[in-house]
Amino acid sequence: MARKTRDNIRNVAIIAHVDHGKTTLVDAMLHQAGVFRENQQVAERVMDKLDLEREKGITILSKNTTIRWQDNIINILDTPGHADFGGQVQRVLRMVDGCLLLVDASEGPLPQTRYVLSNALELGLSPIVVINKIDRPDARIGQVLDEVLELFLDLDATEEQCHFPVVYTNAKLGTATHDLSVEGENLMPLFRLLFDKVPAPVYDDEAPLQLQITTLDYSDYVGRIGIGRIANGTINQAEQVMLIKNDGSRAQAKVTQLYTYEGLARVDAKSAWAGEIVALAGVENMDIGDTVTSVLDPRPLPPLKIDEPTLEMVFSVNTSPFAGREGKYVTTRQIRDRLFKEIQGNPALRVEDAENMDGYRVYGRGELQMAILIETMRREGYEMNVGRPRVLFKTVNGKRMEPYESVLIDCPEEFVGVITSTLGMRRGRMTHMTDHATGWVRTTFEIPMRGLIGIRPIMLTMTRGTAIMNSQFLDYRPVEGEVTQRANGVLIADREGRVTAYALNSLQDRGEVFVAPGTQVYEGMVCGENSRDNDLVVNIVREKKLTNMRASGSDENYKIAPPRPMSLEEAIAFINDDELVEVTPESIRLRKMHLSEEARKQAAKRAAAATA
Repeated sequence: MARKTRDNIRNVAIIAHVDHGKTTLVDAMLHQAGVFRENQQVAERVMDKLDLEREKGITILSKNTTIRWQDNIINILDTPGHADFGGQVQRVLRMVDGCLLLVDASEGPLPQTRYVLSNALELGLSPIVVINKIDRPDARIGQVLDEVLELFLDLDATEEQCHFPVVYTNAKLGTATHDLSVEGENLMPLFRLLFDKVPAPVYDDEAPLQLQITTLDYSDYVGRIGIGRIANGTINQAEQVMLIKNDGSRAQAKVTQLYTYEGLARVDAKSAWAGEIVALAGVENMDIGDTVTSVLDPRPLPPLKIDEPTLEMVFSVNTSPFAGREGKYVTTRQIRDRLFKEIQGNPALRVEDAENMDGYRVYGRGELQMAILIETMRREGYEMNVGRPRVLFKTVNGKRMEPYESVLIDCPEEFVGVITSTLGMRRGRMTHMTDHATGWVRTTFEIPMRGLIGIRPIMLTMTRGTAIMNSQFLDYRPVEGEVTQRANGVLIADREGRVTAYALNSLQDRGEVFVAPGTQVYEGMVCGENSRDNDLVVNIVREKKLTNMRASGSDENYKIAPPRPMSLEEAIAFINDDELVEVTPESIRLRKMHLSEEARKQAAKRAAAATA
């Protein structure tokens, strides 16, 4: 075996918690490397291509870009920071030899930092620690560096990994420095550190072509596109290759198009060599984890390890009286095709037919991942019903086990008591508390995933919107009794019609409403939250009867509280097992699974008989 290196190439991933500035740093690196013309108009956060990424300020899809610096090539992979998108992270880390661990100079390493870093260290990647936002007035750089070292030790990093190099940056200004007493001028210290500390790609000079598909894309012109790093050998356009599937099956194919990367764009290439990240088309039925290899000497690469799903939701066709009014794709077949298209590029999701109903079970890592998928489909014109997220249990040695999460919460110190009480009711147990003497306290809890469903809006309400909450999967543990969920019942419309101010005025004392005057409702639609623990059927379209006995000006001017708006994430978190969220391109409605009151009573009797 003849081991060689590509000394002019560095493949590196950027790892960071949500909103710590990694996409902003990539922007600055692209600009300073001359990827854009001087007069070129470029949007901020150019790596965030999806509308949802720009709106939410998070990275959802892992993406790669190539920077040419002093005749060298730096391939940068922007990885999602949220654990719900861990499937993206785990596969793209296979394409790199090092990582930039980007940490906020004030907040320090947070749960998603821990999650992604643990994957990187396990793969033996060489880390560089980047302390970002050093201009923050509340920066505590020395303490943050100590916390980073503690994190490395806690993750069983090797001695070499624990001696990580450090660079201090202000990504917004595009500056970096090794010494805090010397103000940075540009990102040259970071570029140099990348080439000094990240290993060059190593390959076997005598091995045949080996390329593992880690990301999928699609083009209307060339079809499915597979993206991956060439581990060994070379690949040429129009070459015959062997595709070895995850299940071991094999098929020959021809590479019709081959691309490399220049900045953010793909460019045609005739050939590519070991160590390069390429995209190829023409190989049908490519899936994540498949190996493209030589026809004469086919050698598969080890399969990718992806976290198992911990949550499921049912997606079904919309059956409300308003079905088909607002959506473009409304049939079961159209929903099915879209879901199966999604799992082709996202191995962290699974889809199965749902028994006894016209829908599909979608398995994923968390509520946010599901909400992103639903919102994406909604914007594409899909209309459907989705059920309440359910945790996936499993049996180990005869014991029923459930997933547990580690939850880290930053909040003002006056809210620690109410947070501890609320999570305690959901079987959460505090494991750590740190007071930074700034008026803010950081607490860590271990809690069943069941207890986290629907907790975020409650937490924000209790802390007046100040709490910052992050979670990470821990392990499976024995199930311990029931978990308290939504305490209150709901207000249910008893007929179809248009909501009136007259009806809302008389219902305000009953609870909090979700609809405004003039909103169209139907029988079985959830219109508000009851102030008590039972469901209440109400006439929310009732009008004031007109008579010829009223004097002019005798009508009341109703003072109605504004309705409580429901985002998609809040709606999914709010519903109970017997409720659904109706999602259309224009509306998000809550409804009962059984629309008529009689049908709900019969379903309750059947459920009671089944448990008796």
